[in-house]
Amino acid sequence: MEKQKADKIIVEYFQKIYGFAIKKSFSYEEAEDLCADIVQEVYLSLLKSDEIYNIEGYIWRISEHTYSKYVSSKKRHEGVSIDGMEIPYYDTFSFEESDEEAIRLRREIAYLTERRRTIVYQFYYENKSISYIAQTLDIPEGTVKWHLNKARNELKEGFFMERKIGKLGMAPITATCYGHDGNPGGNSGPEYYLKDKLNLNIVYSVYFSPKTMEEIADELGVTPVYIEDRINFLEGNGFLTKISGNRFTTYVCFQPDTYSLELAENRIKMQMKAAEMLVKEYVPAVRAAVANMKEVYIPSGNRELLEAAAIFYGIAHKCGLSLNKDLSKYFIQTTAGGNFIATIDIPRTQSDPEYTPQLDDTSYWACGSMTRRSQKYPVVYSWSIDSRYCSRKGNWENNFTSDYEYLYEFINGNLSENAANIEKFNRLRERGFLSEKNEVNIMISKDSYESFADKIPSLDEKSKKKFANYALESAMMYARNYPTQMQDLVLYQMVCGFIGCQVAIMVMDILYHNGTFKPLTEREKITSDLIMFSDVLPEM
Repeated sequence: MEKQKADKIIVEYFQKIYGFAIKKSFSYEEAEDLCADIVQEVYLSLLKSDEIYNIEGYIWRISEHTYSKYVSSKKRHEGVSIDGMEIPYYDTFSFEESDEEAIRLRREIAYLTERRRTIVYQFYYENKSISYIAQTLDIPEGTVKWHLNKARNELKEGFFMERKIGKLGMAPITATCYGHDGNPGGNSGPEYYLKDKLNLNIVYSVYFSPKTMEEIADELGVTPVYIEDRINFLEGNGFLTKISGNRFTTYVCFQPDTYSLELAENRIKMQMKAAEMLVKEYVPAVRAAVANMKEVYIPSGNRELLEAAAIFYGIAHKCGLSLNKDLSKYFIQTTAGGNFIATIDIPRTQSDPEYTPQLDDTSYWACGSMTRRSQKYPVVYSWSIDSRYCSRKGNWENNFTSDYEYLYEFINGNLSENAANIEKFNRLRERGFLSEKNEVNIMISKDSYESFADKIPSLDEKSKKKFANYALESAMMYARNYPTQMQDLVLYQMVCGFIGCQVAIMVMDILYHNGTFKPLTEREKITSDLIMFSDVLPEM
């Protein structure tokens, strides 16, 4: 550009450049220095340029760039200060070389929110101008200034605060068991997300009272920047729920850290009475309901296996007490397609150590009900419950839909025992579904699952009411040991589950011990309380 034209532009825009410098400076002397630097940069740039179509935008960019260099130079020589608290400004700064105040200040920066921390770091440590930060974060410059002002106040407040490590920071909890009720999705159940001990303790830290991210960090004895991504991950997968005040809570159900043997045993004794009632009033109705099921393959030919499975199914699904509670908030929806209620067991101590137990409540444990539906073969479905009455291992984690698909292919004659299919045969034999002699070892019904379920009668309301009051009373006693947000879930599970899998096992105990059913053979234990549904049956 010709010198005469450049001179004219400088004269025309000088007042605007000076006004820009005034706004960016803290004194007239500083404004004059900045204005001189900008004018020099603009003038030299104009002389080197050809035609410029947007002069005002061109000058504005050079002004911002010159101001950025000016601020950077000033900070590098003087350091920066947040209301009297000095922050060393150079890339080689290390904690080891700094004094206690600098360490504390940097610690407090880590306690700022992500956006505020980013703004403070860019402004004080990376020499970025307010306009640059505003453009990068896509927010107004006034918002950047507001965040800087709020950050100064928070840093001053935190600087003189005595931060204390919470209980979980000194004694984090551990999980002894992970459970879920529902569809685990592609990443398995809650153990995928919470086996990491820090993740587990982040969730547990908000279990009894909601906390902000900063309060979670204090409880765990870490800085917020260290757990920020984890909190986002846990919130995104439903394990944390944000409520008012930027606080988090959780609807994961943690087992209380204490338990009463007397309370548990009293519940079991009442369930045993329910089991005795069911043997007399419900079992005969179920046996009659499946008497006409003819198209069923039973490995040993013993129809008691079918009757026992139907009884177990009926007690688990058709005898439960009812309680009107909305459980939607308790279902955790993960990005991998999971939709389940999560339960976590933690180490517990007995609250009544003087009480001597008479029963072993662990013998009434069951894993179920488990259903598997094949997408590949829509006619293939399975139902099962694992307990001490079966020999199957691994519970739900070892119960694959593919097991039933492989067996279906074998029954149809589409699975030959050759090198290409060796893994499929090995899997079926590992589970015991197929013997070394290629005998099918599980029950298979030609009825659909829905047809089978419809055959099983429900327990009448009169019988249910015999135990309703006790079930509600004991459930309320259990619920008192849980935080407020979990009590609806506990009440529902304890009331509706009063007659369920545990009682079904008690009923089986009675039926096998009184001679109604013959003792199970080892082969029969493979398919005890497991039925596969298919449109074809194996050859007898």
